[in-house]
Amino acid sequence: MNTNPLLPMGKAAREAARILATTSSQRKNDLLLAMADGLLAAQESILAANAQDLADARAAGLADNLIDRMTITPQRLHSFAADVRKIAALPDPVGNEFDARVLPNGLRISRRRTPMGVLGLIYEARPNVTIDIAALALKTGNAAIMRGSKEIRRSNLAILQVIQAALTQVDLPQTAIQYIQDPDRALVGHLLKLHDYVDMIIPRGGAGLHRFCWENSTIPVITGGIGINHIYVDASADLEQALPIIHNAKTQRPSVCNALDTLLVHDSLAADFLPRVVRYLAAAGVRFRAAPAAMAIVGDHEAVTAAGPDDFDIEWLNLTLGLRLVPDLDTALEHIRVHGTSHSEAILTNNWQHAQRFLNEVDSAAVFVNASTRFNDGGQFGLGAEVAVSTQKLHARGPMGLQELTTYKWIVLGDGHVRA
Repeated sequence: MNTNPLLPMGKAAREAARILATTSSQRKNDLLLAMADGLLAAQESILAANAQDLADARAAGLADNLIDRMTITPQRLHSFAADVRKIAALPDPVGNEFDARVLPNGLRISRRRTPMGVLGLIYEARPNVTIDIAALALKTGNAAIMRGSKEIRRSNLAILQVIQAALTQVDLPQTAIQYIQDPDRALVGHLLKLHDYVDMIIPRGGAGLHRFCWENSTIPVITGGIGINHIYVDASADLEQALPIIHNAKTQRPSVCNALDTLLVHDSLAADFLPRVVRYLAAAGVRFRAAPAAMAIVGDHEAVTAAGPDDFDIEWLNLTLGLRLVPDLDTALEHIRVHGTSHSEAILTNNWQHAQRFLNEVDSAAVFVNASTRFNDGGQFGLGAEVAVSTQKLHARGPMGLQELTTYKWIVLGDGHVRA
């Protein structure tokens, strides 16, 4: 006998997904526009709920980078609503046919995009994820069961009210988007066993959450969002261009997964360029962990300390930056292979051969030439938003937008065909 307490949610989600799968693009777009309007109309209640969550977080001593992730401001809420409208304006992938061809025997075959079904989302202190997940799931005809962290429970429930009101407004079931409100962690394990109703689990959080999902789920798991990211400054780099790229990658929003963690600098540039980097970024509050050769050059600066044995294996999520000098591209590539997490890597160079080697040999979800790692984002890639940045290779890789939340079926058209 199945005693899973989430069984009713699973059944309701599966039924909602059946309805969503045949919902027209226009109706889904109307739903998203109602969501966007609703977020702004409910600004006062959402901000009030978020303020309570933030007060509790500060009282509990949560780190500043986590509090930043939790924070909703009026500007951010308007940005969230704008992203929902962008998703509404994107083409609906559901029903698209591709790889069409006629076989020698006259059979016409193609593949047609269909919704994934029911998504299970487990995420930490990011209330904007609730909005992104709902918008992307609903646009692609998927239902979702969400479990956010207890630290943002009030914020998420205020947002959920908006989403479910929008569903009612367009006469779609509120059970299309459900939220596990009980903070009991055992319910995460129950969600991972809901394989008769949930088609894919997407965790967004730290390595511990990802490992728990891998080890306990009976449902396929898409993981990502953990980024130990690097920029390699090649000997031929334009150093005037390099400084603002590095500054942006580290400081524009240091608490997110595509922010820079380690700067690798070619030996030939170190004496002149490394002190410039330290002065430029220290003014923005950056503190540095320097490997021995880098320490020898900039160790007299108050913002620089010697790197510990594990410092190049840390996703900092704050204004800390590792510094290491390398003699060549091969050493930079080896460092990334050993210490990277297959998320976001960049090379700054004017040597096209080096750029091509970097693009070919770095095995990450996104690889950049002369650009900030902060661009590895669904919105920045024109996807409207993302449910996660996948760092694995099966099904989806990189920012997961609309297309990545669909699967496909084979369509075969015959005219009395029988197999010989």
